[in-house]
Amino acid sequence: MPSSYAKELEVAQLAVQRAAILTKRVFHNSAKGTVSKDDASPVTVGDFGAQALIIAALQANFPDDEIVAEEESDTLRSNAALRDQIWDLVRTTALDDAAAEALLGGAVKDADAMLDLIGRGNSRGGAAGRIWAIDPIDGTKGFLRGGQYAVCLALMVDGDVKVGVLGCPNLPVDDAAPLTADIGTDQTDEGSSRGVIFSAVQGQGASSRPLGTGALAEGKRIAMKPITEMAAASFCESVEAGHSNQGESAQIAQKLGITRPSVRMDSQAKYGSIARGAGDIYLRLPTSKTYQEKIWDHAAGDLIVREAGGQVTDTTGSRLDFSVGRTLAANRGVIAAPAVVHGQVLKAVQEVLGLASS
Repeated sequence: MPSSYAKELEVAQLAVQRAAILTKRVFHNSAKGTVSKDDASPVTVGDFGAQALIIAALQANFPDDEIVAEEESDTLRSNAALRDQIWDLVRTTALDDAAAEALLGGAVKDADAMLDLIGRGNSRGGAAGRIWAIDPIDGTKGFLRGGQYAVCLALMVDGDVKVGVLGCPNLPVDDAAPLTADIGTDQTDEGSSRGVIFSAVQGQGASSRPLGTGALAEGKRIAMKPITEMAAASFCESVEAGHSNQGESAQIAQKLGITRPSVRMDSQAKYGSIARGAGDIYLRLPTSKTYQEKIWDHAAGDLIVREAGGQVTDTTGSRLDFSVGRTLAANRGVIAAPAVVHGQVLKAVQEVLGLASS
């Protein structure tokens, strides 16, 4: 493989894999502790623990890089019981391959070090330098219901996404497995048939590999599925109506002649699913004039889809701009589709949303 970003990719993949071990432990633990958060979405102990492990790996290998991450450590500093619960998970989670674990810097020193690591994700982002974006559990509600969630990590250099990794513990390993209506709920991560890592480096294509517990499994290239007949296409959208306007999505599907019902699932697992051809189109339509998407919710998936032969824009047709801070302040909504039909999908979206030029 070309040397460009080879170390960053390897560290990111192993860091996501180690963090996913922790999230799976949390899910199967009867105490799925949650705390409230300003934006009213639930936060699990897995969020904090996974973020600590990922930042530990980044600090061990790229100590000068900035980090934009979702969770803050303030809550844990004032909640000793929750802090101790998370520390117990962090200190006992490791890859079962010694060389891989060593590459990530090994174990976190103590609970105070864990809190410091979680707090390092406070970069304001921007257009200069190397900045990692982390969503330790993207799709928290999907995680809690046993549906789809993703451990997400991306490296941006001068505002441009260079490396993207998604760990999806509840997606099928089989890239050819079609999306089913029940993919968003009651999925199991047990056995060898589920759990996949999607990854990409700018200009080097996208790949998938089984999500393991030690050294990285062998990967294979993935590509979006050619759409020969729009009526047979499938599109993905969020489970939560508050995340995307589902009524407008239905109108867009009708305008495109798509007859299959949409597949609803949480998280950037949607990006990974269409990147490998299990689905075709991902729509995230604005539900509020003021809401700004967070960069950690899209950076990895955006690169993976584009490297798999897709195009990702907002509803105006502009590329997603990760250079303006912690949010996609310059964008409205997300449209991801195979490059050859993206313009057709964009046109339908703009007509339904009243954005089309007369």
